[in-house]
Amino acid sequence: MATYKPVVVQAIPKLGERITQDTLYWRGYKTPVQIKEFGAVNKIDFSPVSPYNYAVTASSRIHIYGRYSQEPIKTFSRFKDAAYCATYRDDGNLLVAGSEEGSIRLFDLSGRAPLRQFDGPTKAVHVVGFLSDKYRIFSGGDDYSSNLWDIPSGTEIVSYNEHTDYVRCGCASKVNADVFITGSYDHTVKLFDARTESSVMTIEHGHPVESVLLFPSGGLLVSAGGRYVKVWDVLKGGQLLVSLKNHHKTVTCLCLNSSGQRLLSGSLDRHVKVYSTTSYKVVHSFNYATSILSLALSPEDETIVVGMTNGVLNVKHRKPEERKENSQKKKQPAYRTYVKGRTYVPKQEDFCVSKPVKHVLRKYDKMLKSFQSSKALDAVLEPPIRLYTPEVTVAVMQELHRRGTLRSALAGRDEKQINLLLTFVARRVIEPRFTPVLVTVADMITDIYQPVVGQSAIVDRQFVKLQEAIGKEIDYQEELLEVLGMMDTLFATFTKKTATYAEEKKSNGLTDTIETNMNN
Repeated sequence: MATYKPVVVQAIPKLGERITQDTLYWRGYKTPVQIKEFGAVNKIDFSPVSPYNYAVTASSRIHIYGRYSQEPIKTFSRFKDAAYCATYRDDGNLLVAGSEEGSIRLFDLSGRAPLRQFDGPTKAVHVVGFLSDKYRIFSGGDDYSSNLWDIPSGTEIVSYNEHTDYVRCGCASKVNADVFITGSYDHTVKLFDARTESSVMTIEHGHPVESVLLFPSGGLLVSAGGRYVKVWDVLKGGQLLVSLKNHHKTVTCLCLNSSGQRLLSGSLDRHVKVYSTTSYKVVHSFNYATSILSLALSPEDETIVVGMTNGVLNVKHRKPEERKENSQKKKQPAYRTYVKGRTYVPKQEDFCVSKPVKHVLRKYDKMLKSFQSSKALDAVLEPPIRLYTPEVTVAVMQELHRRGTLRSALAGRDEKQINLLLTFVARRVIEPRFTPVLVTVADMITDIYQPVVGQSAIVDRQFVKLQEAIGKEIDYQEELLEVLGMMDTLFATFTKKTATYAEEKKSNGLTDTIETNMNN
């Protein structure tokens, strides 16, 4: 008796993932550390000086974390309501934050009580920051105003009331100590100069602006709002350079890496996209569990911290390079160890012993070997096989059809099993590699269960979906045939013109030859 041959599953080539230098670089982080905060994390800011601690603003508290600590090393909690946008000064000694009650508080990192409290805004202050001279603070809030404050005297210098909706983001220029930028829900980004009484530039983003970012050179401005990230040339009067639409939901935060060559954007679609600042193409993408509200990168890109709507802080640290060097220096076996005995040829008097190879059959092969067709089909309709390796399911169906037992395997099934079969067929029948087999399966299912149509709403719904899927595919095929006919006509015309031109050239050449001979 011949031995059983397992079902041959058609191998489909898969496209390999493109590995680039960016892929290797951004994958070089350890498994993330999850830290639970008291509320949604609206701002993360790294200290610009060593040891590069970072401030996390969530609910009514500001927590200061060390780079590798999972517990806050300092907490500022003197807020009656929510705190917003805790930001470090360039020297890392002071921290400023807005609040829901409308006050702005300035903290010294060595103490707990605020050094200064600036009152004046009538509603929540969502954005605060230091100007590059370190002695002035800008702010923006829900009262539509953008203000400038003096730290030594604790007074307001100037107030701009040009926005017509909430001011939710802003940044300061590192090149010019008088320039700062605010973005608002009125779809505009405004550039202010403290030496003037009004804004010096207005940029129309087109959507409520959630985040703005100014390049270190001060020449390029990035705005995020809606699904769009837009790059503007400030030196050319706010000219739009590029508009990026790589997210599926609202973009909430922006960040530059330490070299300024990569731009990061976080979104409510749970993704962080990494763009090249030369081509503005996505070079890498991170996926997170929930919607992202804030994002920050430490100097030298050693740590990436992401704050989410569920109050979880996701912290990734870069893998140390020392371990990579040690792994490369690990002693390897000598080359002769691997090639030993490879070229040995058995002699005539040698006795060769072959080790028997044990073949382990899969569940569906065992069922097919014992001629249990229905159980073999059930085995390949289990979720792990049906969803992730549909080619196995189709291969077993093809084998059953070859044996002539496919109809009996499909018959005698209850409502749940019929629903499962029809769902699989309706989903996969349009794939060219499965179409020849699944069309036969669909024909048999329709023939077997036609008498029970109308008795189950679930089964009827699946039959309608199958009909719609096949109908759409037929429409696509008809459209493709029309396009193919148009292309054939174009190719035929092109070929005819080419042939005519070749004949004319040939005849002209023959005429010239005759004339030359006659003249001679």
